[in-house]
Amino acid sequence: MPRQLHLNAFLMNTGHHEASWRLPESDPYAHVDLAHYVHLARVAERGTFDSLFLADGPQLWNNLAQRPAGALEPLTLLTALATATEHIGLIATASTSYNSPYNLARRFASLDIVSGGRAGWNIVTTAGAEAARNFGLDAEPAHAERYARAGEFLDVAFKLWDSWEDDAIVADKAAGVWGDDARIHPPRHRGTYFQVEGALNVPRSPQGYPLLVQAGSSEDGKRFAARYAEAVFTAQQTIEDARAFYADLKARTSAAGRDPGHIKVLPGIVPVIGSTEAEARELERTLEEHIVYAHGVGRLESLLHLPSGALELDAPLPDDLPSEDAIEGAKSRYTLVVELARRERLTVRELIGRLGGGRGHLTFAGTPEQVADAIETWFTQSAADGFNIMPPVLPSGLDAFVDHVVPILRARGLLRAEYGPRTTLRERYGLPRPANQYTTRENALV
Repeated sequence: MPRQLHLNAFLMNTGHHEASWRLPESDPYAHVDLAHYVHLARVAERGTFDSLFLADGPQLWNNLAQRPAGALEPLTLLTALATATEHIGLIATASTSYNSPYNLARRFASLDIVSGGRAGWNIVTTAGAEAARNFGLDAEPAHAERYARAGEFLDVAFKLWDSWEDDAIVADKAAGVWGDDARIHPPRHRGTYFQVEGALNVPRSPQGYPLLVQAGSSEDGKRFAARYAEAVFTAQQTIEDARAFYADLKARTSAAGRDPGHIKVLPGIVPVIGSTEAEARELERTLEEHIVYAHGVGRLESLLHLPSGALELDAPLPDDLPSEDAIEGAKSRYTLVVELARRERLTVRELIGRLGGGRGHLTFAGTPEQVADAIETWFTQSAADGFNIMPPVLPSGLDAFVDHVVPILRARGLLRAEYGPRTTLRERYGLPRPANQYTTRENALV
């Protein structure tokens, strides 16, 4: 089949723009409204998206004055959405820093079973001292240590997901034998960060493993992605940077002994859509006019590891910012924001305006045809395998994309018109079902 786009709907309460909740159409309580998310999931499914995605973190994001804060726990919410949809993949963010492998492996296996093979895991290592202090730590673990723990976490999760062979359940009523204990493989893992003895208490799920997604673009993040990830959510402002990232990650994946076609690169794009370019620009201006810059300054100072009061709204960023090597938090996002400000000579006010829509992801305002053109260009010029669609306002931004951009992409042969016979999320991403490591090992010894 011709190469086609992979589209993921990144759903964030009232939309990705920080001022989206202030528009007359927006519901300030949407972030805890199940009906809101059911509607969004069904719209994305109507657009034949591969998947939808929920971000998360084990801390309270934002101050309450800025925008809707707090969020429903994503695995719980996605389980509800699994019963309201039929086809779309369901990707939850969960941290390897503040979870245990046994509990998390069980939750994702359960979601995969409930959804009929549609679960995905966005693997994060969780930056920030705020989260660390919620788990009894004085400061966040070092960047390299978080990724080392994540690697062992994944290795244990694989052992747990494989701890039941696919045919461990016999269900022989006549013989009175429900299952075969010989086909259960306790991990008995003893490592640097984890000790996990017993087998998982849920059978192997339809996909074997959930689709594995990763979002870090630092050196540690790219090494981790090359080893484990099957889809990567990334942020680039220019097609040149996106092509460089794409080529680098594919090469790293190949060097790690994996098929580079088995890792999909999905940059984020915030599409501001109007029937005319002027209409799109007007919506963009309206959103920017609703930004409260005092909130933006505080958030930017936190991202840049600067003390309160260090930034002036109508001045450029200070010259003496820390280097990326000195940052233990979100390294790649730090570098993206600093390079954006330097490259375009932005004042702090202008930078906050640029970040208000997508926190560093590409924001594109235009007609449906112009949005489709931008997507096609990045897709055909080896900058992306698809996109993480981040509507600035929800639900209207997702409605506009599905109603007006999706038909253009379909007419150009870039996007499916229907889901077809492939039923699991892995199949939609063109990925094989992982072989059980214990069964494979035993077969190799025969």
